[in-house]
Amino acid sequence: MASSLRTESLSKRYGALLVTDSVSLDIKEGELHAIIGPNGAGKTTLINQLSGELASDSGSIWFDGAEVSRLPIHERARRGLLRSYQITSIFEDFSVIENATFSALASRRHAFSFWQPMAADSQATKAAVEALKAAGLDARMEVTAGDLGYGERRQLELAMSLAAGPKFLLLDEPMAGMSVQESASVIALLQQLKRQYTILLVEHDMDAVFALADRISVLVYGKILFTGTPDEIRNHPEVRAVYLGEEEAEA
Repeated sequence: MASSLRTESLSKRYGALLVTDSVSLDIKEGELHAIIGPNGAGKTTLINQLSGELASDSGSIWFDGAEVSRLPIHERARRGLLRSYQITSIFEDFSVIENATFSALASRRHAFSFWQPMAADSQATKAAVEALKAAGLDARMEVTAGDLGYGERRQLELAMSLAAGPKFLLLDEPMAGMSVQESASVIALLQQLKRQYTILLVEHDMDAVFALADRISVLVYGKILFTGTPDEIRNHPEVRAVYLGEEEAEA
């Protein structure tokens, strides 16, 4: 299976603090790859480096066969490397379909073209409708975004990323702050999206991680401790000791 995203010795330092330390990843096309680790492990910094929000001090990032280490966030997004739940901004006074259509338009031409009639771009409208269906919001298209519940807002953020035509989705804690029922809905949604997109998931909900991931990388103090399948992660003695804990690993 071909690599979709690969990093080589990726590092980021803040003064004397080395936040990511020679991180090397190889994420295969069509894979859902999870990053787990304790608080302060460097997970958010790593996501920021991959998306282009944060410049790395050393190392390289390869996406879809090309080096993108020095490309800004918008150029990476146009190539299909999209970070959800962070780069999308919901327009509270616009409808759900208008928000998704704007995202589709912004990925196809300059965002200021938004001020042209959105309905005139049939491709963008079609992409928006398909994305909302995929995200489970097809029955809520005409609802004003500001009236959505918390879980639905996260679904809309994901739909906006899908409408932009991604090849690779960076998901940073998509279930944070959700109820058990809302988390279950997002897990079911991501199960449907697997194989349609390559996905890197950073998530604290271990039930979600083990239900979704093809492979998991454990990040500790900025370093990759181990990468393996969910079963390999559960049974790895160092991972059990430093992160999962004996009780959780045996649950």
